[in-house]
Amino acid sequence: MTQNRPYIIGLTGGIASGKSTLSRALLDMGAHVIDADKISHELTIVDGAALPAIREAFGDRVFTEEALDRRALGDLVFADAAALDRLNGIMRPLIQAEMLRQIDSLSDQPALILDVPLLYEAGLDKLCDEVWCAWVPRWQQLRRLMRRDGLSLRQALQRVNSQMPGREKARRANHVINTSGTKAQSAAIARKLWLSALRRNPRD
Repeated sequence: MTQNRPYIIGLTGGIASGKSTLSRALLDMGAHVIDADKISHELTIVDGAALPAIREAFGDRVFTEEALDRRALGDLVFADAAALDRLNGIMRPLIQAEMLRQIDSLSDQPALILDVPLLYEAGLDKLCDEVWCAWVPRWQQLRRLMRRDGLSLRQALQRVNSQMPGREKARRANHVINTSGTKAQSAAIARKLWLSALRRNPRD
């Protein structure tokens, strides 16, 4: 670990894989979590920095007056790979810039978490000293996603298939957290890994 740089742990996993449960457990432990989804949301609220480019790329059909219609945008991009690439081209540079700003602001911390669903897809694993991956079997991932977001099987498959397969993410990760059990069980694993990281990377 270089001087004045925290030990960076990437936390990733496919959609509806239980990653948010792990992130909340880490926050409860006092970990600093830089959350890509939170940054993305802030960039796309009314007057958010990403909205002009999104409107230019996709038009008024994904807006309700000044507000982004997230469901309409999702239905559009997850059915069209080229549209998803356009959206990623808008969002990823903005998200990465804010992540780097937050990392710089936390230079006094021994370690921090980069919570990024598309960590590998965006190449952000290169920023990380190690990666943890939340994983569940694909059938369970689809069932959770349909139940959570009120999606049809077709819609859920579109979203899952737009990402790197969960098994490939798990293969690349340093630690895989199987979240098919209870939330308490998953959280306990995350807490154990976090304490281990702090022991290995004390800040003098």
